[in-house]
Amino acid sequence: MDIVITGSVAYDYLMTFPGYFREHILADRLERLSLSFLVDSLIRQRGGIAPNIAYTMALLGERPRVMATVGTDFDEYRVWLESKGVDTSLIKAIAGDFTASFFATTDRANSQIASFYPGAMKFASELRFSELPQRPDLVVISPNEPGAMRAHVRECKELDIPYFYDPGQQIVRVEGDELREGITGCALLVVNDYEFAILEKKTGWGLKGVLQRVKTLIITRGADGASVYSDEGTVNVLSVPSDHIVDPTGVGDAFRGGVLTGMARGWNWKLCAQVGALAATYCLEQKGAQSHNFTRTEFVTRFRRTFDDGGFLESLC
Repeated sequence: MDIVITGSVAYDYLMTFPGYFREHILADRLERLSLSFLVDSLIRQRGGIAPNIAYTMALLGERPRVMATVGTDFDEYRVWLESKGVDTSLIKAIAGDFTASFFATTDRANSQIASFYPGAMKFASELRFSELPQRPDLVVISPNEPGAMRAHVRECKELDIPYFYDPGQQIVRVEGDELREGITGCALLVVNDYEFAILEKKTGWGLKGVLQRVKTLIITRGADGASVYSDEGTVNVLSVPSDHIVDPTGVGDAFRGGVLTGMARGWNWKLCAQVGALAATYCLEQKGAQSHNFTRTEFVTRFRRTFDDGGFLESLC
């Protein structure tokens, strides 16, 4: 299955402040707030929803195509993704701009001051599926510049391309009408339980109303696993236990990468979600959204400690 993944591509700049922000913020001087914090560490990580999802798919043997806009500072990131098996030929570099960047400083109390620069992501709405040399079998519409998400939904419908709708973090920004448009007719909708509550409020649709408009819905529930609603019935999938939780960043993206791998191979929804659950745990055990690693044989062996794949995962080895 040829899968094109759209969404953000970004660098994450993560800093730590050895003190407490609260000790330096004067409540009676907020209108004149002016502070500078000397940080004691800086880490730059590769991020963005689209490459995070694609990275896990590539680990599992797929070669997804990522379609996004980036800046002139993307060359090293492109080499990295290609070395892992991700097709970056549809990623367009915008001259004179930087790749989207997230800057976050965290103090000893885990309080955080952050900012996000969209950079070249502002141009994502200019990308067109109709201009691709090969029409994809499935498009993933993940968090991106809001205008791009809206444009991608409409073009998929115009061209009759099945799409996976993943509003994610943008669900707080997208209005109800736009959410209803994206949900209606999508092949797969994936949200976490908190996002689903926001979705219900903004669209006015409950679970029954959403299921009348999508082919398949997956609601993830963190440590409590995930619920899959499809024409195969309702299935609850357990999370995969871990002895060393390190960082939740990118866990949802890894889950989606596992689900998409199962879809590409024609597996049932229960197995797709179980593969996603294990991919999510691998990510949870490392720092960063693209730090987890495994051989496909290791993945299958660990999968079988928790789930029964019925022999389907032999194709991964």
